[in-house]
Amino acid sequence: MAPVLLLTLLLSVLLCGAYLRLARRWQILDLPNARSSHQLPTPHGGGAALLLAFAVGMLVASQWYGPWGRDYIVSAGLAMLLVILGIVDDLLGLSVRLRFSLYGLSCLLLVGWVLPLPVFAAPLPDVALVLVLVLAVLWLVNLYNFMDGIDGIAAIQCALACAGAALLSNGAGGGQYSLFCLLLAASQLGFLVWNWPPARLFMGDAGSVPTGFLLAALALLGYAQAELNPACWLVLLALFITDASWTLCWRMLTGQPFTQAHRLHAYQRLSRHWNSHLRVDLLLIAINVLWLIPLAAAVQYYPQAAFFLVILAYLPLLAGMAKMRLLA
Repeated sequence: MAPVLLLTLLLSVLLCGAYLRLARRWQILDLPNARSSHQLPTPHGGGAALLLAFAVGMLVASQWYGPWGRDYIVSAGLAMLLVILGIVDDLLGLSVRLRFSLYGLSCLLLVGWVLPLPVFAAPLPDVALVLVLVLAVLWLVNLYNFMDGIDGIAAIQCALACAGAALLSNGAGGGQYSLFCLLLAASQLGFLVWNWPPARLFMGDAGSVPTGFLLAALALLGYAQAELNPACWLVLLALFITDASWTLCWRMLTGQPFTQAHRLHAYQRLSRHWNSHLRVDLLLIAINVLWLIPLAAAVQYYPQAAFFLVILAYLPLLAGMAKMRLLA
């Protein structure tokens, strides 16, 4: 497994570096504005290069370790379609209604494929359950886009969550699920070479949206294939889920135009307070490594306590959100 992961990482570094040169030449730049957390024009759209490296890594892995299951191919294929959509949006600026509709369709196709109706064993009607799952996937796709607002944060979160999921999965060490997780993590780490603070390249919608989609797909696949308790993903992604959800609810309750871009997330407030993206990223790493990943492991090994452990994971994060709201 190690050779294909190393290949994916190196390919991501090279492709992102090549894209960076082209983006500078073609002036594909994210210009600073009042809602930005960066101060200099910076190339964006690097997510397309990192996800191309991920796709090539999957292709090589299929040659070395055997063909991928259909669920993985469909998940990756839908993600690549979102990459194309992100490229078009980054270059042309699509309407919110069109983007949201296409995101919703992709989420519906994912849920319908990975979790076909016969496997649902719940008291809710099948249609209602599908709707809940589609909305959950759609929220993760959008919140990942919201949280990609300072250098390094989105790639670090994805790499840590995927590494944790691979480590905890029932097929850890050789299963397709853990390999899929680690290939995504490797491609994100390659991109991080260029996105580490101070960033020279941004992910853009071409990267953040498909990344959120793939993380949601992994949560569904983990459940459908009995690889990983879905509550583990609630814990592994708790920082992003808490910040995005808290901020959205707070803006709605206070009558703010919550559909407009802003920089009021807790991580953005903290980066301004500290005047450092790097310190926020290091805090993210510490919370994941020292708190969330161990709790996710407890969820996987003690599923009967999952409800309590998820609450335990979120309580200090919610307290932190309340405190961050006082920062400018």
